[in-house]
Amino acid sequence: MGLYNNHLGNSLLKSARNAVIIILLLLFALATLFPIYFMIISSFGDPIEAGAVSYSIWPEKFSLESYKFFFNYSEYSYRWLANSLLVATVTMVSNVVFATMAGYAFAKISFRGSKVLFAILLGAMMIPYQVTQVPLYILIVNVFDISNTYRALIAPSLVTVYNIFLAKQFMSSIPKEILESAKVEGCSQFQILTRIVMPLSKTVMAVMAILTFMESWNTFFWPFLVTNTMDMQTIQVGLKNFRFANTTYFAPMMAGATVSALPMFILFFSLQKYFLEGVTVGAVKG
Repeated sequence: MGLYNNHLGNSLLKSARNAVIIILLLLFALATLFPIYFMIISSFGDPIEAGAVSYSIWPEKFSLESYKFFFNYSEYSYRWLANSLLVATVTMVSNVVFATMAGYAFAKISFRGSKVLFAILLGAMMIPYQVTQVPLYILIVNVFDISNTYRALIAPSLVTVYNIFLAKQFMSSIPKEILESAKVEGCSQFQILTRIVMPLSKTVMAVMAILTFMESWNTFFWPFLVTNTMDMQTIQVGLKNFRFANTTYFAPMMAGATVSALPMFILFFSLQKYFLEGVTVGAVKG
């Protein structure tokens, strides 16, 4: 660090350092964006040549036939998108509501056993996702007998420990004086939550909404596990139907992947302001 500071005033070294940093950032950006670029470009390929995949970064001709092929391939193509939208939306709303309420309870309401209960929740968050799939599958399929239903797709993700933790940590920073003033004015806990805490927590709620929607929309394993008919599949599971033993409809699959990625881009850029604010929450004191 001392050597770095000693040469910081040298304009030549500063220019060289900045050039290296820019090159590295460009390389990282290229590595991140190239798969998205390749997916979009490949989606404009000809579906007839799907079996003979040519990994070119620029197609010989642009065509929308792969998109038509994707939507006409199965009568359930639109149903897959609708299922994903329904499951992701319900999961997002339930997580924002329940996680906000739980986070407020842990952060601002004193009750017996709150610290122990929160510690148990944090401990549960440390358990790998794959470990819980077998008992959860047995519970959903054998005990409740609700496989191949929307309840099976939604119930395990109604609220996540991570969102509760995120809400609790954010709400802990809200001054107690504001809540005490509201209590003096006669507000109930529900009124304090809905009229004071939630408006102040819109940043973290937007972050929870984005992350939860993206996680639910992109999930493949659990919908694949609990659905056994095409009409109940989500878009991520539906895309596997374009792959067979001897061939893969590569361009239509990329077209479907591009269509499935559109809601992610729309949601992120519409809530980008709140997401970036949520990333920097707590970074500056005072």
